[in-house]
Amino acid sequence: MTDQITEPGEIPEPETPAGPGYTRYDCTDRDDRAAIDTAAAAARRALDAGQPIVLPTDTVYGIGADAYNADAVQRLQDAKGRGREKPPPVLISDPHFVKALAVDVPDAAMSLVEALWPGALTIVCKASDHLRMDLGETNGTVGLRVPDHELTRELLRQTGPLAVSSANKTGRPSALTCDDAIEQLGTSVAVFLDGGELTGTEGKPSTLVDFTLKETGQILRRGAISLETLQQYLPDVEDLVVDEPEAEEAPAYTVQKLRARHTLQPPLLESAEPAEAIDGGARDEDPSTSSGTSDETD
Repeated sequence: MTDQITEPGEIPEPETPAGPGYTRYDCTDRDDRAAIDTAAAAARRALDAGQPIVLPTDTVYGIGADAYNADAVQRLQDAKGRGREKPPPVLISDPHFVKALAVDVPDAAMSLVEALWPGALTIVCKASDHLRMDLGETNGTVGLRVPDHELTRELLRQTGPLAVSSANKTGRPSALTCDDAIEQLGTSVAVFLDGGELTGTEGKPSTLVDFTLKETGQILRRGAISLETLQQYLPDVEDLVVDEPEAEEAPAYTVQKLRARHTLQPPLLESAEPAEAIDGGARDEDPSTSSGTSDETD
C-alpha cells in the first residue's frame, strides 16, 4: 500500500521503495480502493511521461508503454534488450477496440473473442491504415488481447491501448512475481504494480491465432487456451504448430519458423524465442502477441 497523493501531479513514495529511480505499489488487496487508485494514478503519470511500467496480467507480469508513443515503445524494447524486429503486442480493455485498430477482421475472429475474452487469447489481424502506432517491424499486422485481469483492464480503460511485452530481459525467465520483474528490469521501469504471484495459467502464454491469411484462423502458438477449446469455436482452424516434441516447448517455435515451414509470408508477430518458451518453468512470453511480433501478453 502507498501514501495518498496529496497534490496534483505528485506521485507518493511507497511504504517500501522498490529501489532508487523507481516505485512499487502494492495492489494485492483488490478491495483497497485508495491503494488501487493511487497506484493507477502513478502508472498513468509515468505512461504520460513516456516511461514504461510493469503490471500484472492473467499470464505473466508485463512491461507496458503508451502504444501511441514510439519513443516509449522503444524504451520498452530497450529495457528488454530487444530490437524493432520483435514488436510488442497491444493490450486493450474491450473487444470494441478490435475494429478501431484492425481491418478486414473476419466474423470468425470476432465470434472467438466474444467467447474467450477476457482471456489468454491473442488474435493477429491486419492493422488499420490509420493506426498511429509505431510498434516496430509489424509487416502491417497487429496482435490484440483483452487480459483476464481486472486491475490491468481497469488501467487500460483509463489509458487506452498499451504496448505490452513480458517483464523480463530477453532470454531470461518470465516474471511471475513483482520481485522477479524488479530483479530483471530495475530502474529501466518507472512504476511497478505489484499484483502478487501470478498462477492463473501456470506460466503458460496466451494462445496465438492469426486471421491475416485465413478467415478461419491459423494457430501460430499454443498456449493457455487448448486446441480443443479453439476448435469448439473455430472447427476449421489450421494448426501451424507441428512437429512439437513436447507441449511445453511449443512457444519455442517462432512465427517466422512456422510461416517458413508452411511457405507463408510472416506477419509481424511477437513470438517467443527458443530460450524464452513459457511453461510452468516460465520462460519469455509476451502477455499477448502482436504484429509480426514475438511473444505476447500477452
